[in-house]
Amino acid sequence: MNLSARIYLREIDRKFLAQLRAIDCACLGDFWSLEAYQREIDNPSSCVLGLTTENNELMGFGCLWAILEEAHITVLAVRPEYQGQGFGKALVWGLLKKARDRHLEWATLEVRASNHVAIALYESFGFKEIGRRPNYYEVTGEDALMLWCKSIHTPEFSRLLEQWHESISASLLSKGWNL
Repeated sequence: MNLSARIYLREIDRKFLAQLRAIDCACLGDFWSLEAYQREIDNPSSCVLGLTTENNELMGFGCLWAILEEAHITVLAVRPEYQGQGFGKALVWGLLKKARDRHLEWATLEVRASNHVAIALYESFGFKEIGRRPNYYEVTGEDALMLWCKSIHTPEFSRLLEQWHESISASLLSKGWNL
């Protein structure tokens, strides 16, 4: 009998702040402060979504801002030891579902031009490049690509979300994770 570990996709509260910062430092190079994450958790226009174990270990997280009709994905990170297993896909799916549930119409984000893994991940959800922000990342001077996913409020997108959920769940289950 093959047992799989249960994982949960859920909105994050303040008890996860230290883990948010640890993942931020490990993956994003100290992108946001503890206070910034606390503001995101407390802000009703923001959604901080995490992937957790039954023991409340935060494996990865993503954040979006709801701005008028737009879902702006601000951050996405998975602990280094959990990367490459499909958790990023689960988080993007969860953020898009939250955006759709909030009746937002499109999603946007910025990503490093050199981050080909992340770009491929976002493109797998229908994001398209709509522009470039030169020298966006201060430390490296690297450009950011601006990506956009339209019509997330439509019935067609809802059907895609269902298909993606089935595919992501099956893929994670094959790796021993029960979402």
